[in-house]
Amino acid sequence: MASANRRAIVATIWTLVGYGGSQSLRLASNLILTRLLVPELFGLMSLITTFMVGLILFSDVGIGASLVQNRRGNDPKFYNTAWTLKVLRGIILWVLSIPVAYVCVQVYDDPRLWLLIVVALGSSVFAGFESVAKHLLNRQVKQGRQQMLLFTTQISSILVTMIWAYFQKSIWALVAGNLVSTFLNMILSYHLLIPGIKHRFTWDKESVREIAQFGKWIFLSTAVTYIAMQADRIMLPKLESFEALGIYTVAYTFAYLPQQILTNISTKVLFPLFSEFSELPRQELRQKILKKRRLLLLLMALLVALLVSFGDYLIIFLYDDRYNKGAWMLPILALGIWPNVLFDSISNVLMAIGKPQYHAFSNMSKAAFVCLAYPLGFIWLGLPGFVLAVALNDLPIYFACAVGLKRENLSSAVQDLEATLAFVGLSVLLVGGRYLLGWGLPIGALLNGG
Repeated sequence: MASANRRAIVATIWTLVGYGGSQSLRLASNLILTRLLVPELFGLMSLITTFMVGLILFSDVGIGASLVQNRRGNDPKFYNTAWTLKVLRGIILWVLSIPVAYVCVQVYDDPRLWLLIVVALGSSVFAGFESVAKHLLNRQVKQGRQQMLLFTTQISSILVTMIWAYFQKSIWALVAGNLVSTFLNMILSYHLLIPGIKHRFTWDKESVREIAQFGKWIFLSTAVTYIAMQADRIMLPKLESFEALGIYTVAYTFAYLPQQILTNISTKVLFPLFSEFSELPRQELRQKILKKRRLLLLLMALLVALLVSFGDYLIIFLYDDRYNKGAWMLPILALGIWPNVLFDSISNVLMAIGKPQYHAFSNMSKAAFVCLAYPLGFIWLGLPGFVLAVALNDLPIYFACAVGLKRENLSSAVQDLEATLAFVGLSVLLVGGRYLLGWGLPIGALLNGG
């Protein structure tokens, strides 16, 4: 147990350091690029990325999760079969990018999308050939080498993007940076993660069966996750403009920082540990989870409350006037991530005990909500209504997950209520203090018609 705690602490530190460093680099490059490129190009790239993510999620059969969760994960026959499936998937994705690009051109009436999507999806081939070593390291709750790889590829990508954008202010700078990142990640994954690991094309029927059995629910979950998570980027250019999408993406990136931190910890630390303890009696497993989760929720409550209360200043101080609308969007979006904080900090225990169907049901409920709420929000209140609908979109997944936890005798409802009261109290205190100091409200620009 002490060893598991120690590994969890070390992995969490590495994850936080890696994520913090990665986001710092991303912010620095973003501040430079927003001065070199117009908002429309960021909106266009956001849409391209959305369809890239869509193809990836609609083909996800849980290969990475299977390598972490399956007891045969370290067996060369198993992980080489998984690698073979991953290679085939990457090639198929690139082929599928051609008809997807054609449809996008027709829907958005923008001929640029065809070549951009096909070239950008070339990264799926590189990702397919990437070593499965990172999943094996996740299984062992080891993050150090992965963070080194992340920094190396990210710095290289940023340099290529900024140099290209400086000499040629086009969207191809953003596409090139992404391709360089995935290519280097493929090459270095064989040398920096688990040196000496041998990959060869393997087709073990039993391994394929086990991956498919576990992955069928992952496939359903990630397919509906795409709709749930990317519908905003698909709809906004049609409802408003690519420029509005570019501004919205900047605000969204800042607002969802706490969620991204937690998702990294949940995936790379909590899920492997939950899988390790999944055979414990339910009541004992529940007590262990709730004990470890309490401090994490309090820290997240403080971080989200700070973003809700003062997040607008990030946009005002860091970006030029073209991005001013993002200032009122950020606090609203930040407030909306709290249900996801509750969800992400415990939901992976359901995956660890071999119940991935609950993730699928959670994401199906969210997908149904966003398909209805986003267009209605825009029709009723315009862009503010759309942003408000996005802020509410995590409520369905939280309640669906809560039902699953209750059925599996792993309920966290009491702790969730306590953490929510702490979060609301902190937010009210910080916003009230800001108002009393004469700094106005976080959404003051929206209330004043900005």
